[in-house]
Amino acid sequence: MVEVDVVVVGAGQAGLSSGYFLRRAGLEHVVLDADAGPGGAWRHRWPTLRMATVHGIHDLPGMPFEVVDDSAPANEVLPAYFADFERRNDLAVVRPVGVTAVREGEGGRLLVESADETWSARALVNATGTWTHPFWPHYPGQETFRGRQLHTADYARPEEFAGQHVVVVGGGSSAIQLQLEIARHATVTWVTRREPLFTDEPFTHEIGRAVVARVDEAVRAGRPPASVVSVTGLFRTPEVRAAQEAGLLDRLPMFDRITPTGVAWADGREVRADAILWATGFRAAIDHLAPLRLRGPGGGIKLDGTRVVADPRVHLVGYGPSASTVGASRAGRAAVREIKELLAPALV
Repeated sequence: MVEVDVVVVGAGQAGLSSGYFLRRAGLEHVVLDADAGPGGAWRHRWPTLRMATVHGIHDLPGMPFEVVDDSAPANEVLPAYFADFERRNDLAVVRPVGVTAVREGEGGRLLVESADETWSARALVNATGTWTHPFWPHYPGQETFRGRQLHTADYARPEEFAGQHVVVVGGGSSAIQLQLEIARHATVTWVTRREPLFTDEPFTHEIGRAVVARVDEAVRAGRPPASVVSVTGLFRTPEVRAAQEAGLLDRLPMFDRITPTGVAWADGREVRADAILWATGFRAAIDHLAPLRLRGPGGGIKLDGTRVVADPRVHLVGYGPSASTVGASRAGRAAVREIKELLAPALV
């Protein structure tokens, strides 16, 4: 068993930021990452996601990020940036390590367990994000569908749907982006639970603060964090506007059931499908924290900033209001500041 002051789980933007500030604070720590290399969720993004269409990239601490080529794949550029950050700051990232459970240890310590090793820590920074926990809704007949079902997390490239008809499910920006790609090679039907609300107003700092405030309100009350789209709506970019004018974003309400050959509505309407793409978002990847019993009655974890109210040794970064690149870096700094205060008596 390895003893440290702090264990950080996850080496995406939030985890690297936390590791950076822990190192500056002089706290003995380790960063555990389940991936084989740097980049966090970015290393798994689909190859057609280019830097020109990536929104809201923020600098890691002390290392400005500059886009050299807008046409470059995001799953190459950002992992390279993260790798450079790790090297420059000599961060102690141990990979690949999949944390299976965090549970109560002896003497007020936390035990962070993997298949091969256990770490004993006085505090924990959880920065596991959402990418490894895609959300799959269930509809009657889903298991009978003879075509292909995949989630955004499984999407590779639009050419694989050439000549097919694809039903895209979901009302977020990823659903729009992917169906516009697929529509160049296949026919598409778009379905959403709610009528999409588009806005022509540009994303501003004021809107960003409103998003953070709404999500912060939810996690402070112990509710699961809401999606960004539920607060901001969908931004009508020139590409989106052109697609709407061409009739490519005509949305249908959510179907009621899935048939062996497609999807169907209660009014008798049916749409044939070769594939169903579930662009239905992600949930926080925090199942390994279950032994600590942090969830409240509503299914969320009540936070004060990044600190878990039920257990001040545990901080969630990249969760709720800090689930953005700018929020993640700030959250890492804030979490380390509180952890340093918490551990101060034991460090004297």
